[in-house]
Amino acid sequence: MVEEKAKEILKQEEIIRKKKKKNIALYTMYRCFSWDLLFYYAIIYLFLTIEKGLSPAQYMQFDAFYVLFKCGMQIPCTMLIGKIGKRNSLVIANFVLAMHLLVIIFSQSFIDLLLSQVFCAFAFVTKATCESDMLYDALEHNEKRGGIFSKLDGKAMSIYYYLDAISAVLSGFLFVVNAYIPMVICFTIAFISFLVSTKFEDIEVRKKVTIKEEMKGIRYAFRGIFRSKRLKSLLVFNGIFVAILRILQTLRNTILTEIGVEEQYFGVIFAILGIISGIATRNQGRIHSRFRNKTLAFLSIPTACSCLVIGLGLFFHLPIQIMYVIVTIGFIIQYIAKGPYYVLIKRYFNNFTTSQKRVKIATANNIMENAIAAILVFVASYVLEVAPIYDSVVMIGCLAVGGVVLWLDHMRGRVGLKMEEYSKKEIA
Repeated sequence: MVEEKAKEILKQEEIIRKKKKKNIALYTMYRCFSWDLLFYYAIIYLFLTIEKGLSPAQYMQFDAFYVLFKCGMQIPCTMLIGKIGKRNSLVIANFVLAMHLLVIIFSQSFIDLLLSQVFCAFAFVTKATCESDMLYDALEHNEKRGGIFSKLDGKAMSIYYYLDAISAVLSGFLFVVNAYIPMVICFTIAFISFLVSTKFEDIEVRKKVTIKEEMKGIRYAFRGIFRSKRLKSLLVFNGIFVAILRILQTLRNTILTEIGVEEQYFGVIFAILGIISGIATRNQGRIHSRFRNKTLAFLSIPTACSCLVIGLGLFFHLPIQIMYVIVTIGFIIQYIAKGPYYVLIKRYFNNFTTSQKRVKIATANNIMENAIAAILVFVASYVLEVAPIYDSVVMIGCLAVGGVVLWLDHMRGRVGLKMEEYSKKEIA
């Protein structure tokens, strides 16, 4: 009897080991196509402002509502994940993401576009909670786990940026031929990602819980998270910096239009920037090793300052040749920071955690990130609506620099310490 039980245990361990190995092997291919939408970001501003008739301020509101919906979706999505598991939730999320693109393609009003953002919010909230944890759960529990995770996730994301660069070039020229072609290709890739996600194996052991129990678990988890000054500082910083990145995403398109760049070259510009971001992402480990507890300052301060400098250039009506140089350098700085940041911030959140705690931390992070980002993006859209682009970029740049510098100063002594320097309540 004992021998049979031992054999059964060994058999189950072997099954789990094979599932983990499969998930690790599948993750890179899946992640590099599904981390974000291909054939989308280089032309979505043009698609919505030209084809669907939105103003730049309305476009930013479109994005702000998406962030707001993400905030509202977080608890329901977390409960869904707890109920049906990470793998099944990920499959549903990828399907809904593909459907959201169809809603945009066939939309006839701003209300239709807002509906698409509800779908998009559900999809990306679920994906953000599950995707990286699918890899993390498959890795061996040892001190090298964080480094291996960053290496594999960084590799996948760097490949995504290279693919995004290629798709950006193609989408810019395809948009000129027919505005709907890049959107249809984007939908096709999203649907393929859905099919690939069905190949993941569910390796977690779940117990059935009621909605009341899940809410109680989330409440207690949040209580523990918000007792940690380290996590609170990271949560607020991430919300501020993600808001800046989202605002800059819209401003880049508006700035290019303002300085007279033709539509078909948008894709080429964002492709080159995507390659730069891919290279930077591949080297996120070196950035962390070089700057250690100053990494977040290294990534965020130049990004915020680049917005302010571009705004000042527009405000003082500098010659177009000088503006080309300023805008190019500013955009490069922003893309160098963007890729590594998304990998490294996950690493910092995941430090000193278990699988269950990572889900709760991801939930808390998504709520804080989206609540802060929604408020700041709505503020930026209002500024863009009431003030000329020259004034708007300067004001947004000043707010970005001030917010980043003040919060980084607040984080001193709370973030970036060695494990033994934290008290027990500081470790989630």
